[in-house]
Amino acid sequence: MSFVAHRFAGCTVIVTGGGAGIGRATVERLVAEGARVIAVDVFSERLALLTDEVQGDITAVVADITEPASTDRILEAAGPRIDGLANVAGIMDGFEPTAEIADETWDRVLAVNLTAMMRLTRAVLPSMLDRGAGSIVNVGSEAGQRGSAAGTPYTTSKHAVNGFTTSTAFFYTPKGVRCNAVAPGPVATSIEAPFRSEWAGQRLGPLFQTNIPPVARPEELAAAITWLLSDDASNVSGAILAVDGGWASI
Repeated sequence: MSFVAHRFAGCTVIVTGGGAGIGRATVERLVAEGARVIAVDVFSERLALLTDEVQGDITAVVADITEPASTDRILEAAGPRIDGLANVAGIMDGFEPTAEIADETWDRVLAVNLTAMMRLTRAVLPSMLDRGAGSIVNVGSEAGQRGSAAGTPYTTSKHAVNGFTTSTAFFYTPKGVRCNAVAPGPVATSIEAPFRSEWAGQRLGPLFQTNIPPVARPEELAAAITWLLSDDASNVSGAILAVDGGWASI
């Protein structure tokens, strides 16, 4: 894929989940296009590999984004001007249907996929609103468009991401801050998604075998995320962009 040279020159962008998968691919593309990137990940070894292997202006922040105190450290690393935020970090459930949900699974999935996203978005908005400019991109899922792509906790979290995205866009687009989401289908990442439910396997298995498109590369999602972050998408806000190989059309 071709990069757009200097598209993010002078810009500071925060990327959560920046050590692997879609997050890392997004960091790589942003720095190649001139951005200063604050790469956040809970795994220090992933960030160490990132900074060793990728040339560019990258500040690594090891943080569990579900811990409220981590937000302050991320903002301190970013500094007073924040141009963009990519909320990429996320986890899967075990494809549990509602009757089989453990409280721990529900709480953790919602904490990572939704609450942490809200807190960090809330934290960067003052900087963006002061400047009257900024772009936020959330990673949703095809599971946010239907009920037949994951377990109930993950599906609920990604439906909520869509609502969070469109509501944020409604309130702040008139003030110069855009908010959009990408909705991927299957992507080759390190996120584990084991079937922990026999019933889910019976119910979802035939659908997965016949309807799921080919697995995407993280770079394909990064291209969409960086476009939405950039001024090239200046008239796009409140969009849920399906980047799913056509799965949404099935």
